[in-house]
Amino acid sequence: MMPETPDAAVTSVGEATYMRLRADIIACRLAPRQKLRLETLREQYGVGVSTLREILNRLASESLVIAEGQKGFAVAPATAQDLREIADLRLLLESHALRLSFAHGDLEWEGRVVAAHHKLAATEKRLLAGHERHTVNWVRYDFAFHNALISACGSQVLLDLHAAIFDRFLRYHMLAASFRGSGVVDDHRALFEMALQRDVDGALAMLSGHVNRGVEHVLSTGKLAG
Repeated sequence: MMPETPDAAVTSVGEATYMRLRADIIACRLAPRQKLRLETLREQYGVGVSTLREILNRLASESLVIAEGQKGFAVAPATAQDLREIADLRLLLESHALRLSFAHGDLEWEGRVVAAHHKLAATEKRLLAGHERHTVNWVRYDFAFHNALISACGSQVLLDLHAAIFDRFLRYHMLAASFRGSGVVDDHRALFEMALQRDVDGALAMLSGHVNRGVEHVLSTGKLAG
């Protein structure tokens, strides 16, 4: 393997910092509307101001950060209207991908769905029993399950768009810091069984209810702006 060039090293550091900052926003370690002061971020993440500007502009293009003109940058606000719009877009993308995936999924796809649901169900069981205090693991396995369901759609562009929107949706669940309970477990079990049966209409109806119930749960916590 050839040694890494200085430019490549800078790129690697910048990409790693981008991933860290993005993860901190989605996990709400950087709170909605929090000012993102360059000097503070420089000390926290250990990269230069110019690199941080590039990262923040990139995150702004993903609607996770807002540029405030001369005032700098801030974490994107979390509002009820934004949550509803993100949920609608997630449903549009995921429903289309689900239909394609059910039509083209093979035995390997079924194996991915089974494995992803097993991990998610095990985590949900621990949450229901009160053995896990946080939803971080659940969030990770929730995405992995939904991603497995649509993984045979045949379009990497669609998968990438869905993942980006899903992350913005999950930010609201992290902000709510509250597990929805047995209802979400039942939803996931139903989606799992419908996937193996290739029940497209049933899965699409369940997905719509599942996402909308998630929205109502987040709104019920009272942690969002109007």
